[in-house]
Amino acid sequence: MRFIVLLCLVTSVATGQNLVVQKDSGELSVHAAEVTSDESVLAPYRAKAVAKWEKEIKKIQARDKSESDPKEAILFIGSSSIRRWDDIATDMAPFRTIQRGYGGAKYSDVAVFAKRLLSPHQYRALVIFVGNDVQGKPEDHTPDQVEALARYVVSVSKSHQPDAPVFLIEVTPTSKRYSAWPAIRKVNARLREIALSTSNTHFIATAEHYLDPEGRPRDELFVSDLLHLNEAGYDQWAKLIRSRIAETLQFKEEFEAKAASVKSGESEEK
Repeated sequence: MRFIVLLCLVTSVATGQNLVVQKDSGELSVHAAEVTSDESVLAPYRAKAVAKWEKEIKKIQARDKSESDPKEAILFIGSSSIRRWDDIATDMAPFRTIQRGYGGAKYSDVAVFAKRLLSPHQYRALVIFVGNDVQGKPEDHTPDQVEALARYVVSVSKSHQPDAPVFLIEVTPTSKRYSAWPAIRKVNARLREIALSTSNTHFIATAEHYLDPEGRPRDELFVSDLLHLNEAGYDQWAKLIRSRIAETLQFKEEFEAKAASVKSGESEEK
């Protein structure tokens, strides 16, 4: 029985299911936990997001209607670092990509529009980068707010495509916002926690590669605004993101094959 429980738990990594293990009358049982999308988290942000971004989202929806998605593509959503990634198709090869970023977005905006951003696509995996929630301003979002919003976006993806892995990219340290770096690190810790506590969700650590030995941002990896990545910065980013996706998908495919083999063996025994 313990073997079956272990197999179910590990299979959940491959399938994206949240599983609950219970002990009843001395026996262990496993069942899938429903993934829900509680839209109440959006209420404080919806009006502002719609007022600011509705035109941009409609442009994205127009692209969704006019462009055909590559088969088995990775969907990238988020803020300007995604939108400005001009070489994403070649940088992420051999993975195919769908690019749907818009500049200045916060997790509150991405959450409000999550269903409209995700529902037109059938993707192999979802990658999210949002870097504007903490800027060192009074209106910054708290780590609690960012976590709730990010969890909502992840839940929308899991409701839409339960088997697709979700990747959360760490917010990059920059000289432009270095005064807010301690607060940004707290947000990154929450994103990591989401990945650790949610099945088939993964954290892509990048920050250490953009800091020098003294812990200051490496300005040579950014354009003149000291906020957005330059070509060298994107090259580094692409290497880290591509590697994390590749190792995760390879593990998923290998374990699915092993699970299928075990199931086949059990059927033959019967």
